[in-house]
Amino acid sequence: MSSMAAGPGVISLREITKAFPGVVANDRISLDIVSGQVHCLLGENGAGKSTLISILAGMQQPDSGTILVDGAPAPINSPKAAVDLGIGVVHQHSTLVPAFTVLENLMLGETGLVRNEKRAVARLEELSELLGARIDPKALAGDLGLGQQQQVEIAKAMWKGSRLLILDEPTSMLTPQAIEKLAESIAQIKARGLAVVFITHKLREAYQIGDCVTILRGGKNVGHIGAEQLASLSEAQAHSAILAAMFGEDITTPDAADLAGATEARREVDDWGGGAKSVRLQLSGVATHGHGHDTDIRNVSISVHEGEILGIAGIDGHGQSALAEVVAGQRSASAGSIRFDGEDIARRGVRARQKLGLRYVTDDRLYEGTVAGMSVAINLVLKRIGQAPFWKLGQINRKAVDAEADRLIGEYAIKTPSSATRAGTLSGGNIQKVLLARELTDGARFVVVNKPTYGLDLKTVKLVRQILTEFASSGGSVLLLSTDLDELVELSHRIAVISDGEIAGIVQNDGRGTAERVGQLMTGAIEGTHA
Repeated sequence: MSSMAAGPGVISLREITKAFPGVVANDRISLDIVSGQVHCLLGENGAGKSTLISILAGMQQPDSGTILVDGAPAPINSPKAAVDLGIGVVHQHSTLVPAFTVLENLMLGETGLVRNEKRAVARLEELSELLGARIDPKALAGDLGLGQQQQVEIAKAMWKGSRLLILDEPTSMLTPQAIEKLAESIAQIKARGLAVVFITHKLREAYQIGDCVTILRGGKNVGHIGAEQLASLSEAQAHSAILAAMFGEDITTPDAADLAGATEARREVDDWGGGAKSVRLQLSGVATHGHGHDTDIRNVSISVHEGEILGIAGIDGHGQSALAEVVAGQRSASAGSIRFDGEDIARRGVRARQKLGLRYVTDDRLYEGTVAGMSVAINLVLKRIGQAPFWKLGQINRKAVDAEADRLIGEYAIKTPSSATRAGTLSGGNIQKVLLARELTDGARFVVVNKPTYGLDLKTVKLVRQILTEFASSGGSVLLLSTDLDELVELSHRIAVISDGEIAGIVQNDGRGTAERVGQLMTGAIEGTHA
């Protein structure tokens, strides 16, 4: 552990403790956040990161401990106090007001409407350029996709922050080029003397963007890699040290392990051109029109083979939801054909497609994917309501439901007090495992998954990716929509890029420069094949 300072340009946390009923979220945490440095904060879900950030943002007050700013005590007893101290935060979950426009969200709490509106528009344009994002100042926040909302949150925090910028998982929805620009803008912020706290699950980002790293586990500060030490370590050495601190043991780097398995799976379907694997899903000229607020798709033609994971890359909000839902049957196609095992299913509904083995895992786990107030057991058989053996003579067969739930809970390692526990009380990772368990059972042959690991901890990310890889290896097919390019490269056999509702091209994932070619397609720097 490096020595701590309390001089100018430092926000110091000393012995910060915060407890909730049944858990100590922060247990005597001490660390220094130094101006002109990027301080990466790592730890599994439940490690105490979110509570610590809430304390810095003035949304929670510690039970004990002290916060010092430039060596002087500075209690942050409200969000306004945090803003007054120059602390800007991008939280993991959106704090935007859905009914307000982007510009109105940026201007909340300001006076002098006409004068500041012009300044806000100019600042938004500047930050949009830095982030590689197109943000409409007049768009309602509630109409934006998750990734677009996060981009507005980043712009908002960068606009207001003047001493400390806290970014909680800021890159999960950005293109590779936008991530590079974000890294450049962080470097510029550092050069202007601001401190940055950067929270990420991606170890590569921690090494490449961070100047120092603090690791939390079980609410405690269990490790710190100072700037000089981090600069002297190779990326592999840094990853090993971070993982050992996070888990208290020596484990294989998830990136390497998952990549090895996915590469092996890719080798099995290299001979598609020779007809070794049949086409399971074929979209030809498919379009949607007038559904929801997200971008419709136009003239989309893609195929997914038996045993294949086809990745869909792109900036969030460019038609991913429309594509996922038109395949799943949740929205209708206004043009084109959708063939499943050679049969046109464009006019078939959700239930009919489910019976064929076509399933959908939404990116909205809590509100669309599950019924939060119902038990884990009921959620696990939710798509089989009315079917034997779970329903008999119009009544639920509790014994059969509980037996099936217990089987799936064990098979998918779902952590829950019991099958009777309300699904909404589970962690995000366990809710995701409930969805996968439900959709990949009972004759599943094809699954559409939208952002399957977004917001999950490293161990759960590894498990979810393993589930999808094994499903494909056993002959299942996967349409994988993700804004995490590393995930797409690790899992996909081919990667299609969607932009403005159209397929810009498809890249064969041969492991040689795949990410670079996908990134170039996303920005229009190159044209891709549509085979």
